[in-house]
Amino acid sequence: MAFSSSNGSEESEMYHAQIHLYKHVYNFVSAMALKSVMELGIADIIHNNGKPITLSELASSLKLHPSKISVLHRFLRLLTHNGFFAKTKVQEEEAYVLTPPSKLLITTKPTCLAPIVKGALHSSSLDMWHSSKKWFTEDKGLTLYETATNESFWAFLNGNHDSLIMFQEAMAADSHMFKLALKECKHVFENLESLVDVGGGIGGVTKLINEAFPHMKCIVFDQPQVVANCSGNENLSFVGGDMFKSIPSADAVLLKWVLHDWNDELSLKILKNCKEAISHKGKKGKVIIIDIAIDEESDDPELTELKLDYDLVMLTMFNGKERGKKEWENLIYEAGFSNYKITPICGFKSLIEVYP
Repeated sequence: MAFSSSNGSEESEMYHAQIHLYKHVYNFVSAMALKSVMELGIADIIHNNGKPITLSELASSLKLHPSKISVLHRFLRLLTHNGFFAKTKVQEEEAYVLTPPSKLLITTKPTCLAPIVKGALHSSSLDMWHSSKKWFTEDKGLTLYETATNESFWAFLNGNHDSLIMFQEAMAADSHMFKLALKECKHVFENLESLVDVGGGIGGVTKLINEAFPHMKCIVFDQPQVVANCSGNENLSFVGGDMFKSIPSADAVLLKWVLHDWNDELSLKILKNCKEAISHKGKKGKVIIIDIAIDEESDDPELTELKLDYDLVMLTMFNGKERGKKEWENLIYEAGFSNYKITPICGFKSLIEVYP
């Protein structure tokens, strides 16, 4: 037989290969189980309970039919194995407590990332993958999303109010994590009199910067329909426009999770407009990019996998990309900038300061 050998090494290799393959095939189950407990609000229930909660107490809080108690147990068993819950004992009965990852699903906390789970695992993001073979065999310059739905993701958002709100909530949730990083990188924003946040959405990040530097004049710059109903204060304003045409002038331009939505050609256009926006500031002006920098040599495998997953999300949704350090360097210099500095922040992102 093809896989027989005296020491069993070939069989062992085949079995390990099988486990590796199956694990990746069924990774989606873990993701959807996480989505299910997020929708049930289990993190909130455990948090509000104030102490470890037993399976029967949890089922009672959820008003589950008795037939679903064992189902809940099996979901929690998987997610406990995956590090989202931990088990302890309450009067000899098994009970559950939150772990740091599941604490990010507590909806009353500013660091809640439940909107990210909801958005990333929405059917609009998942169904397109059934069209991947068609996408590979066609040369139409379309994204996978466009191939599957016959419209761009941006067009879908602009035509679907509920989905647009969901997307904005996901971006705002991610922005709250920036508050932690801001403590470490406050020096990046010191001595700036003005800042424009390009693609800033409803202003999640800009508001944090405005709170930390109340005398800095901040502008949130996004599509008119995004900022139409937003209100600021004396030093925080919302301006509608098109970043591919022009960007308001300021000491600094902030691009948080913007350039990864676009290919190099369009990113180059955005960066050149950013350079024009800060050109009158000379050495004082700069562009601040918050995005992913892929570093397969230095990052651990788990971190690299997350970054490469994001790269395929950007590719399939927008024809965008996550860039390695050399790719960032090439893009920055081609846009006419003279220097840059990359600093890791927020666990898996980087802050890139770009100078004219």
